[in-house]
Amino acid sequence: MSINPYWPNPNANSTTPAPAKTLVQATYDAMREDILSGLLGPGTKLRADKLKDRYDVGASTLREALNLLVGEALVASEGQKGFRVTPMSEADFQDIVRVRKQLETQALRESIAHGDDDWEAGLVGAFHRLTKIEERLQEDPSGLSGEWEVRNRGFHAALIAACPSRWLHYFISILFHQSERYRRISLSRSHTNGGSAKRDVHAEHEAIFNAAIDRNADLACELTEQHIDRTLSFLTDKGFFQHLQDMENR
Repeated sequence: MSINPYWPNPNANSTTPAPAKTLVQATYDAMREDILSGLLGPGTKLRADKLKDRYDVGASTLREALNLLVGEALVASEGQKGFRVTPMSEADFQDIVRVRKQLETQALRESIAHGDDDWEAGLVGAFHRLTKIEERLQEDPSGLSGEWEVRNRGFHAALIAACPSRWLHYFISILFHQSERYRRISLSRSHTNGGSAKRDVHAEHEAIFNAAIDRNADLACELTEQHIDRTLSFLTDKGFFQHLQDMENR
């Protein structure tokens, strides 16, 4: 089974040596992380002089990294005006959720249909690694959140790893990172209220895992749709979208 180039290798672990990065790749990775975490907030004007100092790179390296982020829709090009972090809105996230459900369930069906023993082994390993971090997440949420993000991405990548369509993988990875940005930024904002929604994310992951391993594509897809929908409900309940609207009206 070939490894999908757009997602993490579900069989990799923290002891696997990482390939050497080019300067463009390292700059792109650093900028993307700053956007996903909210350090570079939605709508932020990306001024070249400040970015060159921030990431200690030259103009050509910076522009190549920015163009890669434009390709992921995390940065918007404004022609002669430069670049800006892509804005966020409730309507945008609703659209992300709608398309994610369509593409991920299609990829999951194909992955379950084509998955072999190697796919199952990769999925079992990814779920085990995710389970271990989720068991400890309540002990140190802020300290373990970064590792949880890595293992969560790995689990979702493993679910669809046997899907043969590289285009499905490509667009799903873009939408997954867009969704991750909304979730991570909302969790980092103290303005959001506690809300009433309670989620057992591990139970959601476990149910999807069991359905996929049992080759029950209909149930696995239904649970995946619910899993994605709950993130929208969670952010709405926390008052995140109201905050975005308030910020826009200032």
